[in-house]
Amino acid sequence: MSEKKPTINDVAREAGVSKRTVSRVINGSTNVGPKTLELIQQVIDRLDYSPDKQARGLASSRSYLLGLIYDNPDALYIDQVQRGVLNICSSKGYELVVHPCKYNSTDLVKNCLSFIRRSNIDGVIVLPPVSESKDLAAALREAGHCYVRMASVDLDDHTNIVVSDERAAMSEMARYIVSLGHKNIGFITGPLNYYSSIERLEGFRNTLVQLGIGLDEAKVVEGQNSYQSGQDGAQQLLQLADRPSAIFANNDEMAAGVLRVAHQLGIKVPEQLSIAGFDDNILASRIIPSLTTIQRPVGAMASLAAHKIIQSVEKNIVESVDKEFLVKPHLIIRESTSAPTAVD
Repeated sequence: MSEKKPTINDVAREAGVSKRTVSRVINGSTNVGPKTLELIQQVIDRLDYSPDKQARGLASSRSYLLGLIYDNPDALYIDQVQRGVLNICSSKGYELVVHPCKYNSTDLVKNCLSFIRRSNIDGVIVLPPVSESKDLAAALREAGHCYVRMASVDLDDHTNIVVSDERAAMSEMARYIVSLGHKNIGFITGPLNYYSSIERLEGFRNTLVQLGIGLDEAKVVEGQNSYQSGQDGAQQLLQLADRPSAIFANNDEMAAGVLRVAHQLGIKVPEQLSIAGFDDNILASRIIPSLTTIQRPVGAMASLAAHKIIQSVEKNIVESVDKEFLVKPHLIIRESTSAPTAVD
């Protein structure tokens, strides 16, 4: 017969404390002294005790489930987010339930509220572009749901948002490309109804203006953040008589599409064409040539969002977490960019 599973009573007896004190430690309460906390944690580890989630939920009127709502075609981005969230969930005893949806659907708000109600989740993390919906945020507030939005713009109370400063990151990218000597630059945007696409374009364009270099609007092409749209945009830009010597794509997936088309057209990268992207996903360092890009700390953003939502769910808002909302992406220079040379 298998050994009896240790209970909270066993932990309390071994640690010489009350069951209530053990419960506080399990639930992440700050109302426990550091020495007592350490002692109880040592007993929990020694006994290999894990709380019964169903009983725990009934006792606290919580499900210990967090939701993740998204509409993003980039599977690598979603994987980074989930890893970041689970890094916090696992230490706090929460599970994650994911829910894909359609950002442009007419029933977005109804769909998301139905998911929250149906899954009985305690709080929800909303990813871009869904996080950009003012109607959804208003509905979540009105219904009293705990939520945190991940976004590229400061759209909400800082308790409820984690922002990636993408305008500043794109300024850094623009300065780098110009420093190499590029003046003839192409830009493949993301969907222009997304805040993130506008932030990246404006951050890049405004910096070029400051540097005395305009961005030719004929060389700004709208993409869809997909590999295929990167190829389509590259075909359009690289067929021009005055083709760009550098192309920035709104994400790494589209940048990979540009690299593919350049190869097909016999254009050498980076000798005849510099290519840069955004995100620094796992493929960026593995493709040949490796991709110059903006590293957005997606995992760190997701972990911060999970921390915020758990604090909110547990009515235990920590001032430093409340105020901490802005993360700063930064430039990663690799093989796909160099000074321009004459076009053969």
